[in-house]
Amino acid sequence: MNEDRASRYQRLKRRVGLVSLAWSVVLLTGLLATGVSASLRDGAHALATPLPAGWTAAATVVFYVAGLTVITELASLPLAFYGGFVIERRYGLSKEHIRGWLKDQAKSLAIGLILGAGAASLVYGFIRLSPGQWWLPAGLMFALVIVGLTNLAPVVIVPIFYTIKPLGKDTLRARLVALAERTGARVLGAYEWGLGEKTTKANAALAGIGSTRRILVSDTMLADYSDEEIEVVLAHEIAHHVHGDIWKGIAFEGALVLAGFYAAGRVLERSVERIGLSGPDDVAGLPLLLLAAGAVAIVMVPAAHAMSRAYERRADRFALELTKNPRAFISAMRRLGQQNLAEEDPSRLTQWLFHSHPPIRERIAAAEAFKI
Repeated sequence: MNEDRASRYQRLKRRVGLVSLAWSVVLLTGLLATGVSASLRDGAHALATPLPAGWTAAATVVFYVAGLTVITELASLPLAFYGGFVIERRYGLSKEHIRGWLKDQAKSLAIGLILGAGAASLVYGFIRLSPGQWWLPAGLMFALVIVGLTNLAPVVIVPIFYTIKPLGKDTLRARLVALAERTGARVLGAYEWGLGEKTTKANAALAGIGSTRRILVSDTMLADYSDEEIEVVLAHEIAHHVHGDIWKGIAFEGALVLAGFYAAGRVLERSVERIGLSGPDDVAGLPLLLLAAGAVAIVMVPAAHAMSRAYERRADRFALELTKNPRAFISAMRRLGQQNLAEEDPSRLTQWLFHSHPPIRERIAAAEAFKI
């Protein structure tokens, strides 16, 4: 079968993603079945025992999560290296050297440890308080956490990995800010997003919500795209805020977390004795909770992608109506597709399972049919 470069790249990325998912399931199942999870819990409890009695249970969870995170990250590192470094370098998309890539992995590990320990502490705190109904308050609390992370991402998380600085092109900055304000999507300013240190890909975003919402345009886009092309791309991003897509996505994620926690709670109730846990609040059962909640998330992936594609089509229409510039939209889509190696026309099954955006060819066709 003859495949173009973009299709080969996307096919490889999908395969790595599927293998990584399967490996995660095997790894978590193996930790439970072999007793490694129980041994890890015992070690965590031993570390926590010298602490004041009131802190022992919570500290055991934190130490366990630290150990589990390190184990899973190390076990998954070869696949992450192949998918995130080797393939990206092979297709000319990565500009990072191995040292930089490993540094980013270390940063991700640190963030994962902090967030994972906090999340697990929250879940097991609610399990201790209400073994049968913990999933409801935990799910509601997680929804608030999602809102908080969405708000903090552009000012706390993104700068950990990328250089962010005020957009240097005064005329473009004023143009983009004015475009956002015309739609009622007030922003704190426009910033240059330093993707070029790590990748050849281009992107733009309207990141954050409320008091942290700001325009981000990658240096790779600023270097090669016209102001009109950047404007129409940003108009698409603005649409998601105008239509409330960000909040709808948060609501969907919150509902998904609730469903996942509910399923995890029911599975845990039936499995406590079978897998040798001392009770529902035994942190050695965390891999089981992750597997059960993850299964719910996987089942809902096609629905999430379908919802996202509908939002993206609507955002495209909004951008065309706002800018009245289908020519710039078409040229920007073509540039982005070529630069980021997006598949122009994937199969319906591939779209259903893997694509959160409509195919490039479909988006261009809609712009060509747009009447000013």
